[in-house]
Amino acid sequence: MFWSRVFIPTLKETPKEAESLSHQLLLRAGFARMLMAGAYTYLPMGLRVLEKIQRIIRQEMNAIGASELLLPALHPLELWQRTGRDKDLGEVMYKLEDRRGRKLALGPTHEEVITDLVKNNISSYRQLPLVLYQIQTKFRDEMRPRFGLIRCCEFIMKDAYSFDQDEEGLDKNYRLMHEAYRKIFARCGLKTLITEADSGVMGGKVSHEFMAPSPLGEDIVLSCSKCGTAKAFQEEGALCPSCGKDMEKVNTTEVGHIFKLGTKYSQAMQANFSDHSGQLKPLIMGCYGIGVSRLVATIIEQNNDADGIIWPAEVAPFDIVILPLDVNNRDLMESAERLYRKLRDSGKEVLLDDRDERAGIKFKDADLTGIPLSIVVGKKGLEEKKVELRIRKDKSSSLIPEDSVPESVSGILSRTG
Repeated sequence: MFWSRVFIPTLKETPKEAESLSHQLLLRAGFARMLMAGAYTYLPMGLRVLEKIQRIIRQEMNAIGASELLLPALHPLELWQRTGRDKDLGEVMYKLEDRRGRKLALGPTHEEVITDLVKNNISSYRQLPLVLYQIQTKFRDEMRPRFGLIRCCEFIMKDAYSFDQDEEGLDKNYRLMHEAYRKIFARCGLKTLITEADSGVMGGKVSHEFMAPSPLGEDIVLSCSKCGTAKAFQEEGALCPSCGKDMEKVNTTEVGHIFKLGTKYSQAMQANFSDHSGQLKPLIMGCYGIGVSRLVATIIEQNNDADGIIWPAEVAPFDIVILPLDVNNRDLMESAERLYRKLRDSGKEVLLDDRDERAGIKFKDADLTGIPLSIVVGKKGLEEKKVELRIRKDKSSSLIPEDSVPESVSGILSRTG
């Protein structure tokens, strides 16, 4: 794609409303714009990152046998009243009434809706286990939406739900999901700490949070630098339960949370199945969430430098940006476009900066937007049939023959992925 056609409105100055580093960079690099507090538009570059993250999530969910579906965002309030969570969530839930007088809610999460679906379609142990997931928009009336995509009123979440006939089945699905989450966050270029957590209004006796260290994170986790053990922050002493060493306070952002729900929802909603002996029993449930849109911001918080974003290869909006330094030079542009076609045809996602701008502006925008590799096409290199290959992560560069670019790019991307 050509830069001039993608719509990448970069900013020189940091917007005053941007509180966190990720918020500043998302706005400056032209990835997102705020419609109102807590609601954001994803511009083309931001949407590409979001889609890359979703692709990783889908691959790992499918790999453990989960099936994707899509549930409504608009819910009958009566479902929430059956479990009492309409009161538990209180003013966080958006409630409305349609012209027929039906009381409705915009879904802040989907435990009640998925339980109702399974209740009406699963009746026998032979249909279990079952794991379903979706990637969908959620709505929560946050008192203080802040830090850009970190805390929004409208946001994107991956929520999965497991249904089993016994605790042993739940334990197995819980372990599978736990490992899938580790892979998802690692592929997104995130470092995470895993802690036991309070289940809160979700219910259940066991839950774990996946916490991403971040300077402005609102949650504090205790972490052991020696053995890597992490646990939720506690007012008493902070000694590692594994090795006995002092633990350090780390500011973090929650990016994932998994729960063993047990029968909280199935009992309340009479979601039962017939076991081997024909006896009716409540379904044993687990639920598993990832803040998808929050991941965009959290990845930036951990992957940046003074010049902008440094996207990990798997979630970068493009693999490569080609920078012709004089778009009015016909030979130079022909060389740039030739490289563009070669790389695109080899399966790479390539952005060609065809703007008639000074070289300094192109270099700054390439760094700001964080694309892993830049290929600089200039007059001097053109004479020698060479181009400059720049790696965004460590800012190293080298001159290479034009005809070896595809091979060199593939090797670098495989190492930085």
